[in-house]
Amino acid sequence: MKLLIVEDEPNLLSILRKGLTEKNYEVSAALDGTTAMSMLASNTFDVVVLDVMLPDINGIEICRRLRAAGNFVPILMLTALDSSENVVTGLNAGADDYMAKPFKFTELEARINALARRAQQEHRPPEIITIEDMEIDRLAKSVKRGEDTISLTAKEFKLLYYLAKNSGIILSREKILDNVWNINFDMNTNVVDVYINYLRKKIDKPYSTKLIHTIKGLGYVVKP
Repeated sequence: MKLLIVEDEPNLLSILRKGLTEKNYEVSAALDGTTAMSMLASNTFDVVVLDVMLPDINGIEICRRLRAAGNFVPILMLTALDSSENVVTGLNAGADDYMAKPFKFTELEARINALARRAQQEHRPPEIITIEDMEIDRLAKSVKRGEDTISLTAKEFKLLYYLAKNSGIILSREKILDNVWNINFDMNTNVVDVYINYLRKKIDKPYSTKLIHTIKGLGYVVKP
């Protein structure tokens, strides 16, 4: 599990980082809000442990900015200010949980795990996706159009499922490479276009309704 700890007290930050690393978490750390915002813009974390009182951008403002930008990473706020008003302010800003200092390490770990579990449940991929007459079963790894069962390779299925899960959203080649092949964008590879062509021959060509569309200069989208 990837964690980001944002805490301006070096001693506390060191203790938390050491303790969580020993529990096999992958821990990144920031001492101020500006660094935290930069890290959040370029990395994906499972949970953020965020101190309210920071020397530049406070935790409340960081939380507001993240939520306004559509980033809904689970946030556990830490603060020495444990009044009801402060708790409400933090939660209204978009925090998912709130802990007052001082706290027990075991409780912190339990709350981190609870937030991560909740996020996984909320973002669990759908087992069956239906678009027009196409049905994709994630667990059975099967695809149908009408009464026809369509045979796909493992990579073709992964690509189709990713496109269908994001139905109506234009996906760039960069995003597809990152999510389906787990590699960064390479200007010299045409693997995405090749596999889109494979899918079209199986998913679209035999049928009157086309589902895989090219958006020139932007990428691909699956939609009716």
